[in-house]
Amino acid sequence: MTQDEAEARRLKILAAARWYFLNFGFSKTSLDDIARRAGISRTLLYRTFKDKEDIFTAVFADWLISRHPAAKQAAATVRPPRERLVDVCRLMVVEPWADMVGAPMAGEFFDVCERLDPEIEALHRRVAMECVAKILGGDNDAAEVFLLALDGLLGDEPTTAVLEQRVQILADRFTPSINKRKS
Repeated sequence: MTQDEAEARRLKILAAARWYFLNFGFSKTSLDDIARRAGISRTLLYRTFKDKEDIFTAVFADWLISRHPAAKQAAATVRPPRERLVDVCRLMVVEPWADMVGAPMAGEFFDVCERLDPEIEALHRRVAMECVAKILGGDNDAAEVFLLALDGLLGDEPTTAVLEQRVQILADRFTPSINKRKS
């Protein structure tokens, strides 16, 4: 098997597992379920991952960490701060939210990940902080407040469209003084 084929199988497993974890939860998802949905045998599943916790951690890491390079690039572009802020939010919050909003076990998803591997969430938060602080002119305090406000936008489990609107409003509130200084 080539490296590309192995990676394609890995991604197929992760997609199948994410679907099961979001719809049935960690405890009610079996390795047989994941293998069947991925169209592979359980033996092949074990050749890629050691156990269900390993798969869950990989799902969460792939789902969030794979977005970091694009978010860092969006933060570093030579575009207006508001546009960069919205792009970073879209990549790191809105798109992942869209993947899980409305799934029956979405609320459990983050809780289980934090229990199994809290470092993934911490890394995601650090990268978000770096990106937002860069856009806000290196102001870490403002970046922290922005991220806390962003977390608050998810409290009532809005639709993706509503979350996108809220992000636009939040970005407007945090970037007017930056836009004036740059003009």
